[in-house]
Amino acid sequence: MTQAISVNAPTLKDVYAARERVYRLVKPTPLMRHPLLAAEAGLDVYVKHENHNPTGAFKIRGGLNLIGSLSPEERRGVITATTGNHGQSLALACQREGVPCTILTPSGNNPEKNAAMRAYGAEVIEFGRDFDEARERVEQVRAELGLRYVHSANEPLLIAGVGTYALEIFEKLPEVDAILVPIGGGSGACGCSIVRSGIGSRAKVIGVQAERANAFTRSWREGKRVVGEKADTFAEGMATRVTFDLPFSILQNELDDVITLDEEELGEGVRLALRATHNLAEGAGAAALMAALKLRDQLAGRKVVCVMSGGNIDRSTLARVLR
Repeated sequence: MTQAISVNAPTLKDVYAARERVYRLVKPTPLMRHPLLAAEAGLDVYVKHENHNPTGAFKIRGGLNLIGSLSPEERRGVITATTGNHGQSLALACQREGVPCTILTPSGNNPEKNAAMRAYGAEVIEFGRDFDEARERVEQVRAELGLRYVHSANEPLLIAGVGTYALEIFEKLPEVDAILVPIGGGSGACGCSIVRSGIGSRAKVIGVQAERANAFTRSWREGKRVVGEKADTFAEGMATRVTFDLPFSILQNELDDVITLDEEELGEGVRLALRATHNLAEGAGAAALMAALKLRDQLAGRKVVCVMSGGNIDRSTLARVLR
């Protein structure tokens, strides 16, 4: 299990405050209506293109907000665990701020994400069979190394930072009825929920998970947090066996629903993103599009936003999905 924490959830005010740090590098990403996607889904559907961010994923917003807020003592260096997008966000933010960055990834992690983190100047170490083993190792050694541990989800500044994309959704499409967002650690869904409730919108926030990494889904539905035996999905952005204290405490009350996709459906989501939006999306990034098709009867007649959270799929996985 991840260690218990006690921090306050960010508020709408915190999300607005994050914009100054986030927009030093990030520009508002497109919210687009793709006619081919709308026709295939039979829905009034829009895509929030977080795959167009500098690191190819929404996580950069959280990294910029957190690293830009570090105290002088914390700027001696940070350490984290990741499967890629969270790590890339910290690596790039640390490079811009001159902060040393150490990152642990699972053994055999997406090689292209590892290469990107190293290109941003981070020290990348492979450890463990999956994200959670890498994370547990970081939590063991952080004190002896004297580094600021940045958890991938239990960080109010990360959640406030990624919440800036939700502000952009509601400012561009205030009449949105439903937002579909992938859930790994849960920071993206938290950002959407905090902004939705903060501005008084009635839009539904619906999470999307991989069936093979469904600890959050089971915990949310059963009201009792569970730990999965494995997170065996090619959608590494959603591949965690546990729930995390801060996002789970937020989403317990704020999330309206959650849906799971099997591996074939996740693969079809990647193919759907290519043919209907002409965008390259990773498994987690395309999950919301496939979820919209799966929920088309429930979503009929509503304005729907699908969050394309990232586009960092490696070549071997893409080739396998396209076959």
